[in-house]
Amino acid sequence: LLDAKIGGWVQANRDAINAMLAKHGIASGTFDPAKRPVAVFDWDNTVLKNDIGDATFAWMVKHDVILQPPNKDWGLTSPELTADAKAALKAACDAAAAAGSPLPTSTNAGCAAEIMSIYYNGKTTISNDAWPSKGVTTTTNYAYGWASQLQAGHSPSEVRSWAVAAFEENVGNPVGSKQIVGGVEMAGYVRVYDQIRDLAETLTENGFDVWILTASPQYVVEAISEEIGVPPHRVVGIRPTLTGGKITYGFQGCGTLTDGQTSLITFYNGKRCWINKVIFGEPPASQLAPNPDPSKRPVFVAGDSDTDLAMLKDATVLKLVIERNKIEVSCNAYANHQNKWLHQPMFIEPKPAPTAGAFDCPAAKDPEGNPIVDEAGQTFPKKLP
Repeated sequence: LLDAKIGGWVQANRDAINAMLAKHGIASGTFDPAKRPVAVFDWDNTVLKNDIGDATFAWMVKHDVILQPPNKDWGLTSPELTADAKAALKAACDAAAAAGSPLPTSTNAGCAAEIMSIYYNGKTTISNDAWPSKGVTTTTNYAYGWASQLQAGHSPSEVRSWAVAAFEENVGNPVGSKQIVGGVEMAGYVRVYDQIRDLAETLTENGFDVWILTASPQYVVEAISEEIGVPPHRVVGIRPTLTGGKITYGFQGCGTLTDGQTSLITFYNGKRCWINKVIFGEPPASQLAPNPDPSKRPVFVAGDSDTDLAMLKDATVLKLVIERNKIEVSCNAYANHQNKWLHQPMFIEPKPAPTAGAFDCPAAKDPEGNPIVDEAGQTFPKKLP
């Protein structure tokens, strides 16, 4: 069971998780080692306080590892960059380095500022939109994808070393620390939640197959996944295509998308796609839809954000939400369809408890402008909680 000496849990959540372990774990009379129950965790702000993708991106800017694109054409890095974004990057970074050479972003303040603003704020430094439609759909987040794309030209092992360096730098900083990179203020520390480490390790001890599904780059999260006992081969992040052992600007395909396309990553419905593809081996035509076979879905899923909603809905027994006041996932957690949703405040620097009706669920929209719905496909009749 969960370690009783580790506090911070809402007691009802601890009790529900322990009951799941007893019913579905290795001590259960129905446990089948050939069909182990699956548990899936989001990484950033679910396992880890703050975001290792952000921390690693900042480390890349501070250490001059981003390469000038071929022909100095920023459109090659992402086909979704707006004309304003490409023009801003060209103006700021063109003279900084030859094509294919590292950009000196540690010393070239203008180039660093443009890259950071486009990644972190979604806008150029003069506030022009860097991405279309706010940069988010139900299968991708363009800025998240760009974090992987700007690793192009490097090997997976190089990126893993950057992630370890970024993790070690940030885990050593005090809780609450901030950093300013390229003029952008962002979190300057990370911590693995003791409670989630204990949960992941306890699930493994109970015979669960534990996976990580993250919208951070693959080689970033797999570099530190063993912090909670999950081996790198059970991490699914943004997976780039490789050429000659080097990362490219394209992504591996899922569903009916072929390798090289960039409109689907491990984000929102894309997380479901990759669970179906990698964990359950579904054919491409079936990967984007909810699996109709409950035995081919996770028993347990933990997440913190709307990007995790599809995989949270697919969990058959428990759905743990680490509360960050994200409206879609919070509406679902408070509505608690079939009494399977666990609402848990963050274990470090938790958000204030929401007031009654804080989330206007009836008026909320998904990234493509549709009314949000619960697992039964119904719109929410009232504000929550």
